[in-house]
Amino acid sequence: MAESPSTQRWILFIVILGTLMASVDTTIVLLAFPTISGDLHASLSTVLWTILIYLLLVSILTTQAGRISDLFGHGRFYNLGFVIFTVGSALCGFAPTAESLVAFRGIQAVGGAFMVATGTAILADTFPPAVRGRVFGFTAMGWNVGATLGIVLGGVLTTFVGWRYIFFINVPIGIVAVALGYRYLGVGNRMKASLDLVGMLLLAATLGLIVYGATDFASYGATTWNLSLIALGAVMAVPFLWWERRAASPTINLLLFRSRLLSRSLGASFLQSLGYLATVFLLIMYLQGIRALTPLDASLLLVPGYVLSSGLAPVAGRWADRWGPARLATLGLAFMLVGVLLYAQVGLSTPYLYVALISLVTGIGGALFWPSNNKAVMHDVPPGYYGSVSGLLRTLSNLGTIGSYTLVITVASLAVSRPVAFEVFVGRTGLIGSVSTEFLTAIHTAFYVMAAILVVAALLSATRLGKDGGPGTTSAAPTPGPAGSSAGAPADRRRPT
Repeated sequence: MAESPSTQRWILFIVILGTLMASVDTTIVLLAFPTISGDLHASLSTVLWTILIYLLLVSILTTQAGRISDLFGHGRFYNLGFVIFTVGSALCGFAPTAESLVAFRGIQAVGGAFMVATGTAILADTFPPAVRGRVFGFTAMGWNVGATLGIVLGGVLTTFVGWRYIFFINVPIGIVAVALGYRYLGVGNRMKASLDLVGMLLLAATLGLIVYGATDFASYGATTWNLSLIALGAVMAVPFLWWERRAASPTINLLLFRSRLLSRSLGASFLQSLGYLATVFLLIMYLQGIRALTPLDASLLLVPGYVLSSGLAPVAGRWADRWGPARLATLGLAFMLVGVLLYAQVGLSTPYLYVALISLVTGIGGALFWPSNNKAVMHDVPPGYYGSVSGLLRTLSNLGTIGSYTLVITVASLAVSRPVAFEVFVGRTGLIGSVSTEFLTAIHTAFYVMAAILVVAALLSATRLGKDGGPGTTSAAPTPGPAGSSAGAPADRRRPT
């Protein structure tokens, strides 16, 4: 039954609120690194895991959470995620040691995984395809507002109140969101099928090995241990895919990937994350390590891009509804590519205004890409699989983010050691003389590598033109049935083609 317009607005508000909270938590911790390290008497590598553990667990859990939400209800799982996230936030605020803080961030990540895995699915349940671009534009706005608030609040709260309040601030917001969620979201759409426990375990093993190996690589460099983990994770993908082709109710229904639009949209999301999402990390290292700005001053130079993106995203979502999402998403990637190439030109005395202006270019790119690509992803997905695909989208995005951080840290460490690179990032150490020049060269190299990845992402995105649900196009995707069969395809799903 269709929701009333009033209920639709409340549901959109609740999902935006969850997106905003998750976004705040990705940036608010960055500026508190030195204070947390000093207060808890912990090494920077230990404190770094407050970020890595969140990315690690969200990457592993989102696909499974999305799949389970298809079976038991998207709204129910979203509400549960908000509860866990809020409890985890409170525990982080009371953490007595760095190790306990990392553990409590893991609890936050479980709640965050439930939220990000089901948020897109809830919106797809609630709103018809014709207006989803505009709706996803508002969630993109929530992400950008959250990132901006995280940058500003992280510096203000840490400086004037205390680092623990960067977590406590989530608690009252979470309580309000949970109350609203239980009133308006309900259970949500459900799919009658059994759980694919074997597939879930194989997927968890595959992602867990790859992601843990990549985060260990980012922290300590290449070792036999982390390279072996990554290789073993890649090998585990083979039995996972073999099983999913034969499972009666698979965790990821491979028949869905007959849709070229879905496959290419997911690929574009992964490549965009890989080639772009460590940009802020890299810029802060440049502004603090080479230009000797404070963490807060360095971050504030990036605020104009977030502000512009926040205002433009809902408008771009409406454009995606009118002209087709692939065109807007590809244009967004082009703007990001131009911005990254411009960042690759920064020098030892580049005006700060130049950096702020480039952030406007990348802000336009983000506003065009995210709502448009999300609309393209959900275009050909049958309603019973919204949660699974929504979770897969977030998993691929998080995998790309971890890969992006790993790439940036690795390239930076070619000029200075990882411990020095971490010190630069949190604003404890500035670089001078020849070391500063070498570090700048490494930063330029990282930007060029990221630009090359974005070129591939843009080319992949462009192949969707005319197939994205825009004016004059129709959906031609297979529609898997409750047990994994496909309308218009052989009932025996063990032989998908």
